[in-house]
Formats: sequence, structure tokens, C-alpha cells
Amino acid sequence: MSTGTGMSRRAAKAALTLTTAGALGFGLMAPAASAANGPCYDGRCQGTVSAPKTIKVNSSKFGFGKLKITSISSRSVRMSAAGGALTGSTSPGGVVQFNNLKIWVKSVSGSKARLQLFPTRY
Repeated sequence: MSTGTGMSRRAAKAALTLTTAGALGFGLMAPAASAANGPCYDGRCQGTVSAPKTIKVNSSKFGFGKLKITSISSRSVRMSAAGGALTGSTSPGGVVQFNNLKIWVKSVSGSKARLQLFPTRY
């Protein structure tokens, strides 16, 4: 009986060690790498912004490295990318797509917009 209990404890300890190593080794490395280039670098983020605001994204993935929120009003949010070659605007609830990055304007309150960015499939 004691051998079975010892085996269970060792198995549980091994599982805990692997889980902890996975969380520390992989879970923290990916956000740290992403955070070095900005929280939206991979094209997956959400947050509230005021204009003007520049959001860094992966230029090799999206074809531009900076998304600029140029103005915010109660009726529209204007944005540009690729040095102004891509421009767009939408009202709250709408979506703008630049190459394979979608920008959803979830809501506007005063001079702030709540945005969600997500990559499209290609």
C-alpha cells in the first residue's frame, strides 16, 4: 500500500512540476515578448484609447507597423496605417479592416473609444 501512495505522490508532484514549468516557461515568455513590442503586436487586444494614439503591430504579419487613431467623435473614429496609405473611419459598433487586421469600434464615450483588434484568416 505504501508503494502505491508513494507512486501517487510522485506522479502528482511530477504533474505539478510540469504544469508549473509550462506556466512559467511558456505562459510568461509569450506575453513578455509581445509586451516588448506593445500589447497589440500580435493583433489581438482590446482597450480604451484617446486620439491621437499609435498602436504598434507586427509589420510582417499585417503589412504595416503602426495603426494610428487620428480622431474620435461621438459619430466616428478615424484611423490610418501604412504612413497614411490606408485610411478609414467607422461609427461606434462598426469595423474597419486594414489588410488582414480588423479594428472593431465597440463603443465611444466622450473623446474615448473602446477598440478590439483581431487578425483575419488568410
